[in-house]
Amino acid sequence: MPRERIIPLIVAVALFMENMDSTVISTSLPAIAADIHANPLALKLAITSYLLSLAIFIPASGWTADRFGARTVFRAAIGVFVIGSIGCAISSSLSDFVIARIVQGMGGAMMTPVGRMVLVRSISKRDLVNAMAWVTTPALIGPVMGPPVGGLISTYATWHWIFIINVPIGLIGIALATKYIEDVRAEHHEPFDVLGMALAGLGIAGMAFGLSVAGLNFLPWTVVTGLIAAGVIFFGAYLVHARRTPSPALDLALFRLPTFRASVAGGFLFRIGLGALPFLLPLMLQIGFGMTPFQSGLITFASALGAMMMKWATAMILRRFGFRSVLVANSLIATAFFAACALFTATTPIPAMLALLLVGGFFRSLQFTSINTLAYAEVEPKRVSKATSLVSVAQQLAVSAGVAAGAFAVEATVALHGRASDAIMAADFPPAFLAVAAISALSILMFAQLPHDAGAELANRLPEPAGNPAEARDRRIT
Repeated sequence: MPRERIIPLIVAVALFMENMDSTVISTSLPAIAADIHANPLALKLAITSYLLSLAIFIPASGWTADRFGARTVFRAAIGVFVIGSIGCAISSSLSDFVIARIVQGMGGAMMTPVGRMVLVRSISKRDLVNAMAWVTTPALIGPVMGPPVGGLISTYATWHWIFIINVPIGLIGIALATKYIEDVRAEHHEPFDVLGMALAGLGIAGMAFGLSVAGLNFLPWTVVTGLIAAGVIFFGAYLVHARRTPSPALDLALFRLPTFRASVAGGFLFRIGLGALPFLLPLMLQIGFGMTPFQSGLITFASALGAMMMKWATAMILRRFGFRSVLVANSLIATAFFAACALFTATTPIPAMLALLLVGGFFRSLQFTSINTLAYAEVEPKRVSKATSLVSVAQQLAVSAGVAAGAFAVEATVALHGRASDAIMAADFPPAFLAVAAISALSILMFAQLPHDAGAELANRLPEPAGNPAEARDRRIT
């Protein structure tokens, strides 16, 4: 298999593990709780501790890869993730399980941004769209596959296999990374921004953790509000600090680049829908329509199939229409399909649901691949590591915000109907789908500001560079 295909595949498999593990245990919590003699509600700590660990360690990923080498850090991240998975499988108490999930989160925090950095630095700009399509797919299918896979494994095997299966996958990933990925590192090592790392980590953790548990009745609203407020304060302190240091942990100066700004800011708004869909749809199907977790999982998986289908067409569409036109038009198309979920009722034929989710997943995949690729259109090689860290931070916050927005919309609808917060009905979900879709549609305001030739080289809309054709094919961003 050509190198420009094997590297994205290696990165995609690693990111699939990370994305699916963030949701795979949600349907297996009762079985895990019974086995380790813990309260099922207390076991929610296993989910939140994983997200918290992700948020804290992502800012350090770029500097670490520059200092020790992308291949070295990527392999180590997979190794740490595997160790955490083994720890989860052999846990005999709640504290053991939570600690193991934190270790998993540490590995996942490095895998995602470093994996993208490996991709950007190893693949020519003209091949980056196809490569990024491989990496975008796990982020789309992982969250929707997690709950049904977890329920299937817990039902027909034991919950331990949810984590044991990561071991052979991780070992294969390490072996392939050793063979195919170059150990690229920065020529000049910048000093590690310890204070900035602490402030950014605490700020992101507070906001991401607070938003993730908002509306889940896991913590009192006063605590949730306090967490988000503390996160905002810490991140505000980081912004002040970043202006005074020459090498900040997160390089916010990247937002001066039009393509990066549109990708991250517009992508943040659009990703709120991605964060809300895996949360709202299974709840509506199970609580509102009375389906089992496995049945609802099979239906939501249709969006993953649509995402995989789009992978083959993305490069052709971007080459034909360009990034600006695709992002502007597809913002409306993709959010319209998301809003259409509000039309589902208990009597809606399942084939109709599957068809709508399949096509919707197709257009969401086009949008996410375009957004993820465009972020690097103007980024200099020496700033790629900082860019990947910042992109990963924004994505983590966006998904958490999507869950919070969806939960808040459902609770607000329940309150307007004068019912108790736990008396959720099918009619309470359509307004939530419409509200979150409206937020996602606002991303068009960011994408409309892009120049018409934005990302022309990435979309392969420029003529081949002069010189030896072989050299042109092998031209790297670095």
